[in-house]
Amino acid sequence: MAGDSLDKLMYSFVMEDVLKGFFIYVPPGYVACVYDMGHGVLKKVLTPGLHLKIPFWQKAKLFNTQTLEYSISRQFNPENERAMGDIPIAAVAQDGKRVGVEGTILLRLDVQQIPSLWQTIGEDFVAKIVRPTIRSRVRMVFSRFDFPDIIGSKRDIVETELKNELEKIFYTRGIYVENVLLSEISMISQTTVK
Repeated sequence: MAGDSLDKLMYSFVMEDVLKGFFIYVPPGYVACVYDMGHGVLKKVLTPGLHLKIPFWQKAKLFNTQTLEYSISRQFNPENERAMGDIPIAAVAQDGKRVGVEGTILLRLDVQQIPSLWQTIGEDFVAKIVRPTIRSRVRMVFSRFDFPDIIGSKRDIVETELKNELEKIFYTRGIYVENVLLSEISMISQTTVK
């Protein structure tokens, strides 16, 4: 009897592993890219639904194609490098005033370019591309404006310029910038700038 139950248990583990190995379930709002051991990352993207794959020979990776919120705020935990976000960005305005920038940048991955993104940059594209680019472009754009203009009459122009600068870099990599929304811009003391 003990042998029968052990056999049934082993059979159920094997069947579950094998059957799971044949299928890729892609939920709504996601796509899957497939890595094939013989061909590398396949160019075809799997859309929502159930798809077949070759077990042990192909591996699938899900990518979120919904609007992604890149939040720049004090609540962000910088220890998680892959997280979508950042701590407030320190910048220097044209008039020499040091500012801390908080806000939200709305991004979306281009479905057709996700295989290339995965192949050339990898899964940690936020730490490698997104975060350094946003930090650099925020500092560059803020250096073009005086502090009173940034918090006053030219705030919408600053957001538009920042969106344009980010698009120049992200678009070729398959990342769309949907919007830049600055929430808080405050002066900071020189001793807090890193």
